[in-house]
Amino acid sequence: MKQRYPEHKIAVVIPYYNAANEIVKVVNGLPDFVDSIVIVDDKSPETLPTDKLKALSVASKLVMLENEENLGVGGATKMGFVRAINDENDIVIKVDADDQMDTSYMPQLIDAIIQNKCEVAKGNRFTDFKALNKMPLVRKIGNLGLSFLTKMATGYWNNFDPTNGFFAVRTDLLKRVDLSKVANRYYFETSLIAEFYYQNARIKDVAMPAIYGDEKSNMTVWKMPFVFLPKLMKTFFKRIAKTYFLYDFNVSSLYILFGLPAFLFGVIYGGYKWWYFSSRDLFAPTGTIMVVTLSIILGFQLLLQATQFDIMRAPKAEQ
Repeated sequence: MKQRYPEHKIAVVIPYYNAANEIVKVVNGLPDFVDSIVIVDDKSPETLPTDKLKALSVASKLVMLENEENLGVGGATKMGFVRAINDENDIVIKVDADDQMDTSYMPQLIDAIIQNKCEVAKGNRFTDFKALNKMPLVRKIGNLGLSFLTKMATGYWNNFDPTNGFFAVRTDLLKRVDLSKVANRYYFETSLIAEFYYQNARIKDVAMPAIYGDEKSNMTVWKMPFVFLPKLMKTFFKRIAKTYFLYDFNVSSLYILFGLPAFLFGVIYGGYKWWYFSSRDLFAPTGTIMVVTLSIILGFQLLLQATQFDIMRAPKAEQ
């Protein structure tokens, strides 16, 4: 019998792909207050162990779906979101099938939402020094760099560990988001956060450790910069254009409008003049040096002001 959160209907969405040895343990370890468990088989080569799942005590809560083709973690999760919304759940929690998420932290995610501190609550593996020591070095460095770039791209400057796929979200927020604009594969979490920004949704980080087992990621480490950087740049420029020129026009818009051309002019024109005079072994005129220097300094200062404004307007969850 459900005793906790009696006034809220809670669903868990689990995208499944090649985790036959872990999925049963994950489902069996979910708290009793979960009302429904939506498992989406993303055309996994490893067959979903349906018989073992149906033998669990939570079998009555299971909803098992299957994609017609492999869409990636985002595509599978979005299918689960749609089902959770249609079943009129209040809160949806996304959990991976590989048993790398400590589901005992689910109440902290839910409590933050119910207490109206935020619309989205997500795990943050970078607040616990012990957890950081356990995290593989390559992942640690990659996540740190990726987190900063994601802050800039999505506008959520106060949140960290954006690639953490353990999060809870209000379904009324999901209803307002165009899920077709959310990426299907490895960019899923970042693109979802980017869409939350346009809804002014508050995101709260919940400290929790990372768990790493013997399973291997389907993403090769060296490919990550080539996959994420172009997408992050596109997300950043799209957000700036929408936020400061399409949906609104404010002082930060002016900072960008004048600061970016001035900075680029100083860098490009200065670079050209440096090459021109150095290649001819000549001294650059004082006026040229002054114009280049002033353009770079003025443009950089205006862009710093725009960045500060952007940080201040980021949606903030209550502490």
